[in-house]
Amino acid sequence: MIVLSPGMGVTVSFTPQMEKRLTQRAVRMLNRSLREFPELRNLEVRVGHTKTKLGVAFIPRHLRPPLYIRLRVRGLTYNTIGHELTHLLQGLTKLPAPDGASAWEPIPIGETQCDIWTLARSELFCDDPPTYLRMPRTVRSRWRHYAGRVRLLCVEAIRQRPGRRTYIRWLETRIAELPDHAPVARVRSEQLRLML
Repeated sequence: MIVLSPGMGVTVSFTPQMEKRLTQRAVRMLNRSLREFPELRNLEVRVGHTKTKLGVAFIPRHLRPPLYIRLRVRGLTYNTIGHELTHLLQGLTKLPAPDGASAWEPIPIGETQCDIWTLARSELFCDDPPTYLRMPRTVRSRWRHYAGRVRLLCVEAIRQRPGRRTYIRWLETRIAELPDHAPVARVRSEQLRLML
């Protein structure tokens, strides 16, 4: 069994099925992603493999190690890793914090909420569009162009959440407006000149 501890006291182990498929790239991505989750400090995360989905997290009902996620190594993105780790936090925020640890910041349960909190957490997780957050096809297909603005909108939606119950609808409406406000490259209209 491969075990690694990517700083901040998080112990990561892999299932035998994952060990067979594990690449150096996937290990680097997991290490880098875990640095963005200080809430998982002093906890154990076990990483398995899934064939059918991008990733799966088992939301803990009791604070019993290890916490468990499954990832598909082929086509792995930071967004997928961050999304599954955020699911772990969703479950942990419903549990009392362990002795000596500060209380976890609550994250509402749900796939769309998970996408919002993942994007807001770090630019690192903006490498691929989220799966559950609704957005126009233009924004999804040109994600690199819109990712930074979507992330800022996610941060703002979380900030507004305590006073706005419809924060997800607000966010998805703002995202839908992005293509209308995107700068359009202007082409100078000139007469075509033919060289004779």
